[in-house]
Amino acid sequence: MELLNNLPYLLTSFWYIAIPTTLIFIIQAIITFTGLDLIDNIESDFDADLNSGSSDFQLFSLRNLINFLLGFSWTGISFYKTINNQPLLIILSLIMGVLFVLLFFFIIKQVQKLAEDNSFKITNTLHKTAEVYLTIPENKKGKGKIMISVNGAFHELEAMTENNQITSGSVVKVIKIENNNILIVETI
Repeated sequence: MELLNNLPYLLTSFWYIAIPTTLIFIIQAIITFTGLDLIDNIESDFDADLNSGSSDFQLFSLRNLINFLLGFSWTGISFYKTINNQPLLIILSLIMGVLFVLLFFFIIKQVQKLAEDNSFKITNTLHKTAEVYLTIPENKKGKGKIMISVNGAFHELEAMTENNQITSGSVVKVIKIENNNILIVETI
């Protein structure tokens, strides 16, 4: 630490923030990638709900503080010799600290999308439109098939109608489900 004592005060401050913050960040990364994730079990005294939705993102958390300090300190160190105006350097460092928190928030949102349950549920077909693949006989006298898109994937499902025959290529709407696997449709 003798090396840091010979540096200007602002640069020394940036280094005193960067060294422990970087060490904590590395420990957090190792814990996260090994699956231990013990850091997330630490509870803060207050939460901030950014979008009033069902988000797990906490604005004031240890992880976000570390991300902010990481961006703040390393920006200050990196641009110290380039930017001679110290207030401008501090403002730029603050902005980069906030951007690090926002970047972390964006990454977490993308990872959470991977955890969504996109498995097919027949109930998700209700009130959706589909195209008749095999002609559907009239008045539930037989089954035809439809092609329907649910959660971005196409499914070929059996369908019946309570009305007149529906020919192949027609566009239909699912109005109800019978026996948990047969769709009742009507023409649009």
